[in-house]
Amino acid sequence: MKLSSPAKINLSLRVLGRREDGFHAVDTRMCPISLADDVTVTLKGSGDTVLTCSDPTIPTNDGNLALKALHAFERHLGTTASWEIHLEKRIPHGAGLGGGSSNAASVLLAANELSGSPFSANELSSIAAEIGSDVPFFLHQKACDATGRGEIVTPVEHFPWKLPLVLLKPPFGIPTPWAYKRWVESVEMPGVTYATQICPWGPMVNDLERPVFEKWSLLPTLKMWLLDQPETQAALMSGSGSTVFAVTRSTADAGLLAERARALCGESTHIFVAETL
Repeated sequence: MKLSSPAKINLSLRVLGRREDGFHAVDTRMCPISLADDVTVTLKGSGDTVLTCSDPTIPTNDGNLALKALHAFERHLGTTASWEIHLEKRIPHGAGLGGGSSNAASVLLAANELSGSPFSANELSSIAAEIGSDVPFFLHQKACDATGRGEIVTPVEHFPWKLPLVLLKPPFGIPTPWAYKRWVESVEMPGVTYATQICPWGPMVNDLERPVFEKWSLLPTLKMWLLDQPETQAALMSGSGSTVFAVTRSTADAGLLAERARALCGESTHIFVAETL
């Protein structure tokens, strides 16, 4: 079974404080986007379970969220089987785009269907929350609001926008736990726009820009450059970074902006044109 496993952007991300369990409470709106991996899940007759990946830099051991998802599925099912999972990667790692969480959700959906759908949507969501905070969101594959540590997901009833996007992913990733840990003590940098951007599809703001921009100065530079471009309606960092993205006025404008960004950034920065789903 082959599934498209989309990336996401955070259109907004508010950090509300540290919880007693060590996680941070958040209020966020996420959207899946057209940039996607392909996840192929096969239920085999016999043999060991195997995970393969087109990106040799991504581990294929039990640390991979796709395998964690499969193990959680089997643990709740109470039986084990022989599986083959292949990840065809396009979503960059450490980008704030949720690639690993999306792959995990795709494995849950595929394993459930190949096993005869033993779990309901709510039961799958509970299993997903054990794997990672963003995994339940990816079961929906539509715009959602999320609270708690991100695992309490409510689909947005009316989100008609297909937002054209340009995403800039620099040649480094950012550890999500680090960004949250630094959030309380971080301060805003002068000359950088952190204020909420009011848009027709909702407010755009990211509280994690504050700690991340302090350490990785390229990112505020890229955000402010995007905001200065005539094609840009709004620009923001996604999640804990390192991707920054612009919402453009049209698909044609996205292409023009991406071409200009490639000339500015060179080959070291991955640049994608996409849209919200």
